Amino acid sequence: MKFEIQLEGPGGSRTRVVEVERGGDGYRITVDGQLLNADAVQVTSHTISILLNGQSHEIHVAPAPQGKLKLQTGPHEFAAEVQDPRAWRGRKQGALEAEGRQQIIAPMPGKVIRILVNAGDAVQAGQGLLVIEAMKMQNEIRSPKSGKVERVMAKEDQKVSAGEVLAWVE
Repeated sequence: MKFEIQLEGPGGSRTRVVEVERGGDGYRITVDGQLLNADAVQVTSHTISILLNGQSHEIHVAPAPQGKLKLQTGPHEFAAEVQDPRAWRGRKQGALEAEGRQQIIAPMPGKVIRILVNAGDAVQAGQGLLVIEAMKMQNEIRSPKSGKVERVMAKEDQKVSAGEVLAWVE
């Protein structure tokens, strides 16, 4: 799986391209084209222990404003925003909006924990439609356009697969 991660820290802001693949008993992680061997264990609900190329790192993760994550390792603290390149980017920049009838699909397997809208509700581009919990993290699924919710096919406590249609916005 490939991600773009926007990091903000004492040294400024930078974007990293991270690709994660499961391999054997660990993970293969490529950061900006450089291969790293890694193993990770979740120690507590907000702490991850990572072994990168033989070096141990303990990272504390906490939610931060505007959907970002606060990462702390030793004396270093960063704000991180993970961007899935498969996601439609127009809703973040606000410059473009999807047109026509739009399927809202599950970006990952998980469990629907909250439905935020009903069929017939008017929504704005970027407004939350429902919340999916995956890998102990809650992910708000947002509308790609302003319009009206045509149908909500998901139900609370329903398990969903990646790519499953959750709702329609027209």
